[in-house]
Amino acid sequence: MIRLHRNYVRAVRQARAAQDLFGPLQNAIELEHSTIPPYFTATASLVAGKNEAIAGLIRAITMQEMLHMCIASNILIAIGGQPQINRPGFVPEYPGPLPMHIGGPDFTVGIEAFSRDLVKQVFMQIEEPEQPIPVHEKAEIEPEYETIGAFYRALQAKIVELGDGIFEPSSLPNQVVQGNWFPPDQLFAITGADSAVRAIDIIVLQGEGSSSSPYESPDVLAHFYRFGEIHAGRALVKTADGYAYAGAPIPFDDNGVYPLRPNCKLAQFTPGTQAHTRLAQFIYSYNSLLNALHTCFNGQPGRLDAAIGLMYSLRIEAVALVQTPVAPGSAQNVGPSFEYMQT
Repeated sequence: MIRLHRNYVRAVRQARAAQDLFGPLQNAIELEHSTIPPYFTATASLVAGKNEAIAGLIRAITMQEMLHMCIASNILIAIGGQPQINRPGFVPEYPGPLPMHIGGPDFTVGIEAFSRDLVKQVFMQIEEPEQPIPVHEKAEIEPEYETIGAFYRALQAKIVELGDGIFEPSSLPNQVVQGNWFPPDQLFAITGADSAVRAIDIIVLQGEGSSSSPYESPDVLAHFYRFGEIHAGRALVKTADGYAYAGAPIPFDDNGVYPLRPNCKLAQFTPGTQAHTRLAQFIYSYNSLLNALHTCFNGQPGRLDAAIGLMYSLRIEAVALVQTPVAPGSAQNVGPSFEYMQT
């Protein structure tokens, strides 16, 4: 996994009460959310009917990031906290650093069309395991940084140390465990240290696999290795001495990607134009989704289905958006923008 500054891990380790974990868990929620817009945009930029295998792989990862956001929110609710989602600062500035400044000062993430270079240079960097299976060379470790895996392991250790006493049974009705979008063995009620540790294991395993296997489950690769397949253009297979991207081809058609202008902002477009109108509608719908998620995680857990429904509506709006030229006659199309606004 990509690195984050050691201070964030140190803050978890120095916690003395449940309230001291409110900030780190809010950071975890923001981090999980922050990966969704770039993954969502890469998928939306793929022309329907082309590159379907790639689109399916990234779309499945995006849904699991949504699951991870739900898990982190449930743990925060379970110890008496309140996730804050529809507020200024929740949405990172793209292009820019992700929450907790992961990756160091030189690592920025933008909103761009799909490319194999984007997968290699950004998506695989985000999902890089603590101990990559030797399909790739290990990245050099900067001593002042920890990994996201270390952050989550520190959370687990601190929760175990503080014990079941930090969990509030009265929080159970407010946790988000309903709905038909995630398996019940992955999104479940957090009732104590054991269930919190098990839930964090899911986040780490789905992102990076284990130290001995690239798989999150017997038939499903962890995110890092699925992105590795996309970049390599071939499925990962077991070999005599480990693993290699030498399986079935995962084809990529260069002509199957819309030419999006990277990092679009609403202010770049003239009001009244088709580009402005469609982007404004997309931003409004995105903020409606944030509002629905905030309501969902703050007392109305039954709103999860509505929130996920809004996410699918956003996808439909994105299909029209990415086919819209930035100006008449332009060779570039409008890319999504994830700007915060009060609605």
